[in-house]
Amino acid sequence: MSLAHPKILDRAGLPERLAKRRQGRRLVFTNGCFDLLHPGHCDLLARCKALGDLLLVAVNSDESVQRLKGPTRPVTPLAQRMFVLAHLECVDVVTSFGEDTPYEILSEVLPDVLAKGGDWPVEKIVGRDLVAARGGEVKSLPLLPGFSTTEAIARILGKTGRNG
Repeated sequence: MSLAHPKILDRAGLPERLAKRRQGRRLVFTNGCFDLLHPGHCDLLARCKALGDLLLVAVNSDESVQRLKGPTRPVTPLAQRMFVLAHLECVDVVTSFGEDTPYEILSEVLPDVLAKGGDWPVEKIVGRDLVAARGGEVKSLPLLPGFSTTEAIARILGKTGRNG
């Protein structure tokens, strides 16, 4: 089974291909691991999309996730994570990056809006300088309480008593 999807774009040539879709529309950028997609992710992505016209989601590569989260992560391989994200109505484009931060890809696509979840204060959001320098917006959006991939994995492994 192929995990190809028209919303999934390779990083090579991404700015040029985005320019064709962008055409005066407000580009919103967010990024993350999106290891086990949960309602908190879906809520955040829908609110990111509401900030503009075109939502680009950049997903950490498997190697990047391992460096950030440890050797047991990601649970879900990159191709599968991207495929699932591409099927969400609010997501317009999905790509990946292998660096520890999205700074390089942000410098390539130069979005109008950069949004992250509320666990990232605006002053710590990587790339805020690039977006602000162009007059764009940088947003830290509140998280939907009670959802966490790390906590879900702990529940699966029986390391917490929380049900649900």
